[in-house]
Amino acid sequence: MSSVLFKSIAGALPVLTGSAFAQTSNLVDNSTVQHRLETISVTAAKQAEIHTNIPASVSILDLADLSVTSTLTSADDITRLVPGVQAAIANGTQVAFQIRGIGAVDHQALTPGAAAVYSDGVLLATNVQTGGLLYDIETVEVLKGPQSTLYGRDTSSGTINFLSVRPSADQTRYIEASFGNFEHVDLNGAYGVKLADSVWTRVSGRYLSKGSTLKNVQTNPDIPVGPANAGGKRDEFGLRLGIVKKMKSGGEAYLRAHYEEDNGINPTPRNSNLDWGDFEISSEGDGVQPTDNEFYGVSFEWSQALGRWDLISLSAFEGYNQQYGFDFDGTPAPFGDPTLNANLSYDRDFTQLSEELRAHRTLEWGSSLIGIAGSYDEFSQRYTIWCGALDRVTLLGTCRYVGAPGRAGPVPASDGVATSLVTDIEQTRKSFAFFTRNEIDLSDRLSVIVGGRLSYDAIEGAGQGIHIFDDSARAFNNRDGLGAAIGENHIDESRLTGNLALRYALGGHGTAYVSIANGYKSGGFNGEVQNNALHFAENGLFDAETVIAYEAGFKAKPSDWITWYVAGFYQDYNAPQARIFVSFPLPDGSQIVSNSLSNLDEAFSFGLEGDFRISPAQDWLIEGGIVLLETEIDQVSNLGGNAALFDGNPLPFASKISATLGVQHTQTIREGLEITFGTRAKYRSEFFLDAEGLEERRQKGYTTASVDIGLTFLDRGLTLAAYGKNLLDEDFAVSGFGFIGYNTFRSTPREWGVRLRADF
Repeated sequence: MSSVLFKSIAGALPVLTGSAFAQTSNLVDNSTVQHRLETISVTAAKQAEIHTNIPASVSILDLADLSVTSTLTSADDITRLVPGVQAAIANGTQVAFQIRGIGAVDHQALTPGAAAVYSDGVLLATNVQTGGLLYDIETVEVLKGPQSTLYGRDTSSGTINFLSVRPSADQTRYIEASFGNFEHVDLNGAYGVKLADSVWTRVSGRYLSKGSTLKNVQTNPDIPVGPANAGGKRDEFGLRLGIVKKMKSGGEAYLRAHYEEDNGINPTPRNSNLDWGDFEISSEGDGVQPTDNEFYGVSFEWSQALGRWDLISLSAFEGYNQQYGFDFDGTPAPFGDPTLNANLSYDRDFTQLSEELRAHRTLEWGSSLIGIAGSYDEFSQRYTIWCGALDRVTLLGTCRYVGAPGRAGPVPASDGVATSLVTDIEQTRKSFAFFTRNEIDLSDRLSVIVGGRLSYDAIEGAGQGIHIFDDSARAFNNRDGLGAAIGENHIDESRLTGNLALRYALGGHGTAYVSIANGYKSGGFNGEVQNNALHFAENGLFDAETVIAYEAGFKAKPSDWITWYVAGFYQDYNAPQARIFVSFPLPDGSQIVSNSLSNLDEAFSFGLEGDFRISPAQDWLIEGGIVLLETEIDQVSNLGGNAALFDGNPLPFASKISATLGVQHTQTIREGLEITFGTRAKYRSEFFLDAEGLEERRQKGYTTASVDIGLTFLDRGLTLAAYGKNLLDEDFAVSGFGFIGYNTFRSTPREWGVRLRADF
């Protein structure tokens, strides 16, 4: 295994020095000429701390860089900026992150991700919420490795925190408009004022519209080409209001409310059974549906010094409702039969209440943080699959849904044709945790960091799956004759996790550290098709996964013009949650693939990573990063009927090499006028889209690159820029699933446009 890793290191050298130019972590504001690298202070450790002192892998994206702001519209965009972070993007905007190879490729919405995602410290508990529109973001912090002692939710792969611009006395105000190909229109801005003594407010918003980026082509001459908007459409807006009150006691209160709406159309997936050109899909149009997604929330953060302790309370309510769907099979005529297709829709509702209370104290011997967290959420979903056109009242399709005969059971309830499959599920989750992080100074240079967490999750689920026949009969699914698909169950889990690290300060030149940490992600229920009575039985559930991570690293800032970082890590991954695809036969002799979230036996992930930032002159910034990664599944038990199908495979979305490099230059043309140039890209070597490691599910390596060129009139506060994204026009899969062949959601083609921004 080590020889493979050394080959990866050798293979990565030309990537860093040649073809890949990418934005990586620790961006700085280049709207005016820089005078060496700034010291960046972050809140990743739940207190302001210089990032080079943190004994963990932390990437910071400072979005004061206008060119980066323009490229970020949703959470998955950070995968183009940070090495070692990838994401499976399904069903339009559902984002499941993988950090250092850890994280299930899961498109259901019932379970939290292996990487916890936060917005201003508030947990976004489902992968549906992570696809929301981004705007007026100031900083993104990415912590790699298990996180159990800093945040309200334990994680097995890492944490991503999006921090918006807070109202303050020196807040920025701006309005920005971008226009580009694919009918792209992007309007965003923010305005803040002082309301009263020590009270500031800020209103920010964004509107984004884009036409179809994938071409819907005719692949069956007997069926006319479907609608152009099968290639996807974006129509989104968001608003955020924030109010900050500085209290005479030295404390602060921050009230934040937001609302986002998505009224676009999800793109049709590409089916592997058809021949394609780049950025092509094929849909007859029956499954093309407008989305109606709403995301909303309100939070209240209060901080106050009480004696020697600093207290912070964060109370939040988050929710969404969602209606969307797409052409599930991605073909106009499966098996050559134009009436035999499958379309899918979701109707979801979700609400979450959460509270996190932390207390931090600086002591003579170090510091101590203790916290408690609790949350309660409710989730409901109706999942419908049908053939042809759908009657929204009766839920009947116009032809036989592909998987109906197998799921109807050995004795169908009707002689009619089963045209639709309807699955309902409801779930509640209660989570509580106590956590602590303590830093003890053993000497002027040597410190030990020790933390622990006690977590408890109580999950209750109930649901049913039925078929609707064209003679109005209805029957519970009963695949393999194992009983009606209706039931309920509950899960109670408690877990003790923690971390231990040693940090040694090498004078003013850098920091060395070693650490061990573990984290876990709870088990749960499958939220997709319920085939029979086993769905809610114990063997139909999936178990918790755990990760133990070992890491050693060195962070250095030897001068005011260079910083660099290197680390090695090994992660022991127990009971990895993975989406398993199991084939079963159709009456015509072909097969359909059913899938569910389950557990592999074991896996491991290890490698090297590093990054650097160099400012060789006051108007230049060069930065880059690389992660060299090896992962492998160790499967002994007979999962899905074939252990050998998984054993020895790499984890999905785990490129052996991911590297970033970026160059930014600001040149003063004359007094009050600057020109800024920035280019960045990320290279990902090949990876598999799921755990089965089949050749047709391999995504070859690719590089995404972008460029931004702008003129800034400093005395007028105006910036005029031109930009380009996916400059190499790479057509690649962003996720996949098995159904009548293998279907993949695709990337967006090359984009270009202009942007005008006014700061005031």
